[in-house]
Amino acid sequence: MLAASAAASKKAIDPVVLDVAETLVITSYFVIVSGNSDRQVAAIADEVEDVLREQAGVKPIGREGERERTWILLDYADVVVHVFQPEEREFYRLEKLWSDVPRLELPDYGASADTR
Repeated sequence: MLAASAAASKKAIDPVVLDVAETLVITSYFVIVSGNSDRQVAAIADEVEDVLREQAGVKPIGREGERERTWILLDYADVVVHVFQPEEREFYRLEKLWSDVPRLELPDYGASADTR
């Protein structure tokens, strides 16, 4: 998945892609990643946005959390990208909330990403 690859290029931590298409009518996939600081969270979100615009020709229909930079959400309708700081990700626990949906297998993006 292009969004996960773009996030990994900025050393995103523990990327996960959840297939929520059968459960939600508003989107098909959640891409969830972490960054260790507000700057890294912003850099990851910016990279995802840049890569998807340049390589897929799409722009987000919404971007939220820019000011706080503890959780930036990029909404592409069919794909929603969540970029968290670790504390926020642990607090909201989206992977646990959506534990009954399939996870996409991702390539190993290298040592910079823990699981994908």
